[in-house]
Amino acid sequence: MGAKMRGKNGEIATGVAMRKATHARHYAQDPQITDSDGSRHWITRAANFLTVVSDAKKGAVLERHGHPDEYMLLLPPGTGATIEAKGETIDAKGDSLTILPPGDSRIVVTSPGTVARIFSSKAADLAAKAVNAATYADGAPEVTPIVPWPDPVGGYKIRHYDLTGIASPDPSPLKMRLFRSTNLMVNVFERWTKRRDESKLSPHSHEDFEQISLGLQGGFEHHLRYPWGSNKGSWQADEHERYDQSPSVLVIPPRVIHTSQDVGEGTTWLIDVFGPPRMDFSSRPGFVLNAADYPMPAQS
Repeated sequence: MGAKMRGKNGEIATGVAMRKATHARHYAQDPQITDSDGSRHWITRAANFLTVVSDAKKGAVLERHGHPDEYMLLLPPGTGATIEAKGETIDAKGDSLTILPPGDSRIVVTSPGTVARIFSSKAADLAAKAVNAATYADGAPEVTPIVPWPDPVGGYKIRHYDLTGIASPDPSPLKMRLFRSTNLMVNVFERWTKRRDESKLSPHSHEDFEQISLGLQGGFEHHLRYPWGSNKGSWQADEHERYDQSPSVLVIPPRVIHTSQDVGEGTTWLIDVFGPPRMDFSSRPGFVLNAADYPMPAQS
């Protein structure tokens, strides 16, 4: 039997989704923030984490002051930035992932283009501006909250990963590449040049955590099925949502059965986001590519 939990009106929900998915097509929707230099920022949240996807001009400055925890920066090919934090400065080229430490940090865009940042919901100022902020106005009791994992080896500092030299250890055609911090996990798939075999899709659901699927190149069709509860009046129809371009964000609530296909021609690129880090992925030897930097919690 599915887990039981109490919804915002006090009713008990058994094995059903407590909210609808969020479909954010950044390429077709207005940004939540536009800077004076013309840089644009789209913000989409889940209960525990959020994405800020920016169309950043050269010289754009992205700063955080007294930030409470780690966050991630993903630069697609062609975008570059200088990153400053904890007295350290690095020049980050495109096709890279950087984990920034708590405290003050500064990102200066040196080559304009798409910039993706991933924060926990402790970035309350950004979460409040999310396009779907109202979806979480009453909290999310069905989602297990983030409990930070152990501090990184050598303490908090800039952790930079050049993705061009990192191959996936995943034997499946999906070619997952997993990285974690103390509070978040990302799956930076290798880019796909052939479309996914629709006879070999992988519909599944997560009982107590959410997923964001961030499209950074190409088009996707996301298939969602909402489980039925005893009240037929609350049943939701299946969704087969096509995103013709990137960037885009899909927020998948717990218990919603989901699977995705890339569509159209050319190269496609998808990133999945989770918070806290997933124990099932982390428990697979060699599967998390920066596991040496971020220890797992002690197992009872």
